[in-house]
Amino acid sequence: MTAHPVALVTGANKGLGKETARQLAARGATVVLASRDAERGEAAAAELAAAGTKPIPVRLDVTDADSVQEVADALDAEYGRLDVLVNNAGTVIDQRAERTTTAEMRQNYEVNVFGVVTVIHAMLPLLSKSAAPRIVNVSSTTASLSLTSGGTDFGGDADLRMAYSSSKAALNMLTIQYAKAFGDSDALSHIKINSATPGYTATDMTNHRGTRTVAEGARVIVDLATLTDDGPTGGFFNDQGIVPW
Repeated sequence: MTAHPVALVTGANKGLGKETARQLAARGATVVLASRDAERGEAAAAELAAAGTKPIPVRLDVTDADSVQEVADALDAEYGRLDVLVNNAGTVIDQRAERTTTAEMRQNYEVNVFGVVTVIHAMLPLLSKSAAPRIVNVSSTTASLSLTSGGTDFGGDADLRMAYSSSKAALNMLTIQYAKAFGDSDALSHIKINSATPGYTATDMTNHRGTRTVAEGARVIVDLATLTDDGPTGGFFNDQGIVPW
C-alpha cells in the first residue's frame, strides 16, 4: 500500500463500518467516514477522534447517485485519488422466503447490490489514479451457495435470510465480474477487489446476537483493504482464508 492511503468507508457511522474506519486509521490511512445520516456520521467521527483517530465525516447515501458523486468530486479536489474503497453500507430484511415481497427484495438489493455499483462507478476514476487501489465488498458467509445448500449453521435464524443472503450472493458475483473486467483493462488492472465476510458479528444488524466482536469482524476487511501487490483479487475471504462460493 501507498504511504498514508486515502480510504473511503461507506456505512461507517456504527458497527463494522466504524470499526473498519478505526482500524484503517490506526494503520496510517486518512479515513473518510461516510454515512447516510450526516449527524450520526459526525458523532461517530467525534467518538473516534476522542479515542485517537481523526476520520473525516461525509454524507453519502449509496442509493442517491448525486450524493455519491458529490463525495467523489470532493475527494478528487482534496486528494486527487482514492486508495481504498470499503463498500460496507448494507441493510437486512428478516422475512421467511414464502412471505417475502418484491418490495422487500428490492429494498435489500437497492443498498446491498445497486448501491455498490453506484459507488464503484463513481469512484473508479479516482481509484485508477492510485498506485495500489483496493476495493473490499463486505459480504456474508450466508451468501455462499455451497455452504447454504449444505446446511451450514451460520448462527441466527436461517429461515429469514432470503432477501439478505441472495443480495450478498449477487454482491459476490459483482466482485468476480469487476475483477475480470479490471484484469482485462490496462488502466484498471492494478485494482484489487475482494469480498470479505466478517462472520456472525454482534451489530445492530444481528440484534447484537453475533458471537464475534466488531474488532474481530473488521479484521478481514482491513487486511484485504491493505493487501500487498502480490495479494489476491476476485476472491471471497474470512479471517481464516478462502470461503467457498
